[in-house]
Amino acid sequence: MKTIKFYYKFLLPIITLALASCSGNKNQFDASGNFETDEVIVSSEVNGKIMKFDVEEGQRLKAGQNIGYVDTVTTSLQKKQLEAQVNATIAKEPQINVQLRVVKEQLRKAKQEQQRTSNLLAQKAATQKEMDDWNAQVALLQKQYDAESSSLHITTNSLQSETNPLDIQIEELDEVLRKSKIDNPINGTVLTKYALTDEITMPGKPLYKIANLDTMTLRAYITGDQLSLVKIDQIVKVFVDKGAKQYTEYSGIVSWISDKSEFTPKTIQTKDERANLVYAIKIKVKNDGFIKIGMYGEVKLQ
Repeated sequence: MKTIKFYYKFLLPIITLALASCSGNKNQFDASGNFETDEVIVSSEVNGKIMKFDVEEGQRLKAGQNIGYVDTVTTSLQKKQLEAQVNATIAKEPQINVQLRVVKEQLRKAKQEQQRTSNLLAQKAATQKEMDDWNAQVALLQKQYDAESSSLHITTNSLQSETNPLDIQIEELDEVLRKSKIDNPINGTVLTKYALTDEITMPGKPLYKIANLDTMTLRAYITGDQLSLVKIDQIVKVFVDKGAKQYTEYSGIVSWISDKSEFTPKTIQTKDERANLVYAIKIKVKNDGFIKIGMYGEVKLQ
């Protein structure tokens, strides 16, 4: 019995010290959370068979990089058909200047005779009747010219109005052809691939998921007492598990602070601590390749 008491007295300080040490480790960080990033799900914008799809999970892609296309044969044929209709309609348009050339020449000569007769009449070398005849001839030819010109322009405008809907349909098909190309929207790494070459796709069907992993966001939570210690663009220390009782230290920048309090997420704290209201913050951390989505991170504000 004495031996047991001796060991108890001997081990008690050690156990107390160990518990204190564990408690100190737990409280050495000001906040903790999970790493996340903005993920983009790229979906098909058209119906058809995927003819080419050069995407693999883990592959790095650049913004604007073409990685494939959806079958465009039917759309291209429809566009050619509409273009042929437009050309056929345009071919019917009258050549206004050519068709008015005869009347225009007659009007020009009549005006010359009108002017010559006017000069002769002033010299009393022509009669008023001759002058009236040329005035009437010029007026008649002018009306004929105006009537034919108006008719030809109406015909031209009518034919052009027939081509306007066709031009709009061609623009729509051009948009379909543009959307048939699968262009990557952002710089990033492919996280998940949902489709394969030769599959049939449709608008809204996911093709792959991509995210920029160069900079990760640590979503952490601080208490109301800590709120006064944090500001936007503040540089903080971020720690990520490296192994047993080991951490890799990163430098982070506070990019967002919530203006509303919320209950502590149950994945972050214990049951008793979940009753406390906290504020979410986001910290941008430059990724060296070791930080993964969903990993835990610890924060020291000062």
